[in-house]
Amino acid sequence: MLPTPLAAADSPQAAAFRRQVLSPAKLRLFMLRKLPMAWLAGLRLRALTPEAATVTIRYKYLTQNPFRSIYFACLAMAAELASGMQAMMQVQGARPVSMLVVGLTAEFSKKATGFIAFTCPDGAAIALAVAESRATGEGRTVVCTSTGVDEAGDVVAVFKITWSFRAKR
Repeated sequence: MLPTPLAAADSPQAAAFRRQVLSPAKLRLFMLRKLPMAWLAGLRLRALTPEAATVTIRYKYLTQNPFRSIYFACLAMAAELASGMQAMMQVQGARPVSMLVVGLTAEFSKKATGFIAFTCPDGAAIALAVAESRATGEGRTVVCTSTGVDEAGDVVAVFKITWSFRAKR
């Protein structure tokens, strides 16, 4: 029998991970060490729950493109981090699980200027894939959707990031 999908997110290790990354200073140190481009771009983790995560990015000198909006690669970083933080939280504790982005698609609907917030509500799907991989030893994939909205609440971009999870032996 498989564990409940969000059980891993309730583990002490997941709670400790959540506390660490929700601390602005600790998150900046983590990004400086492991994700230096995200640190330079000024990505911020605003919320992380077992169900969803929100990452923000601001239009500024280092994130600009020649068209006076946020460069698409910076938007992709924020979108990927929203799903990636959930994935990292879900693989905490128990049996180790490798995770890898294996696909990415994007749709842009409005010029991204100002302050953009990407939210990924796919924590339950990620938790289920990780639990199934741990239970079966086989790889699982999940397509996560990160939606970016501007300060007015208008959708500027939707990214679909395909994650692969495989329990390590």
